[in-house]
Amino acid sequence: MEMETRAKINQAVIHIVLILVSITMLVPFLWMVLTAFKTMTEATSVNPFVIFPKNWLTDSFTTVIRNMDFPILYLNTLLLIAGRVIAAVLTATLAGYAFARLNFRGKNLMFSLVMFQMMVPGQIFIIPQYLMVSKMGMLNTIFALVFPGLVTAFGTFLLRQAYMGLPRDLEEAARLDGCNIGQTFLFIMAPLTRSSMVALGIFTAVFAYKDLMWPLIVNKDVMPLSAALAKMQGQYTSNYPQLMAASLLACIPMIILYLIFQKQFIEGIATSGGKL
Repeated sequence: MEMETRAKINQAVIHIVLILVSITMLVPFLWMVLTAFKTMTEATSVNPFVIFPKNWLTDSFTTVIRNMDFPILYLNTLLLIAGRVIAAVLTATLAGYAFARLNFRGKNLMFSLVMFQMMVPGQIFIIPQYLMVSKMGMLNTIFALVFPGLVTAFGTFLLRQAYMGLPRDLEEAARLDGCNIGQTFLFIMAPLTRSSMVALGIFTAVFAYKDLMWPLIVNKDVMPLSAALAKMQGQYTSNYPQLMAASLLACIPMIILYLIFQKQFIEGIATSGGKL
């Protein structure tokens, strides 16, 4: 009986801790929602008890929808995410398979360069990438937004680890059946790393959605949601209800994607954690 009582107490404590952590994580989102319906005076009030708006106003939503072209911002963000996800998964899958299963001259040196790219801050590549996009005449385009995500060192490492975890008997069996390297990769090996590809797609989509510095540098007109929201902040003051309303509208695409791909999201995260 003592063991059962102790187990129930431990389980209750764990649930209480998880509930408190969940509430803590939800507070910023709830504060954003509440602020979006407040007046400017209520939003900037120093009174800690002004939590709920006195009157639930929708003026902030009307203003930001009228002043910001959200359909275009949604489209730019969707194209940015789709382009980076497709490019990252394709290049990382091919490179990961080559580093994990093929033997060629300079393999270790090339993989060391990939690892070196993961160890240094990404900001040092901004100037070379900007010059490359500028020389191609692709500034202020969707391609400029996608360009930094065409290849990914993290994705290459992730897929390499996934392929290294597969038994070599699969390749030997495919070779005995008459498959060449391309057929072995496409029909045998690649389908077995689908969960890692999903995880990479999820990470790439999240990183692309919240990317701020690069869109502000290369584009003036073709902007995703993150850059458009950043331009709403004034130098000395900001209209917080409108900013929160726009932020809430900007969250809608990712919320919809999460609800649609919730199962794949959880499986991909769990699998990638096991692989790493």
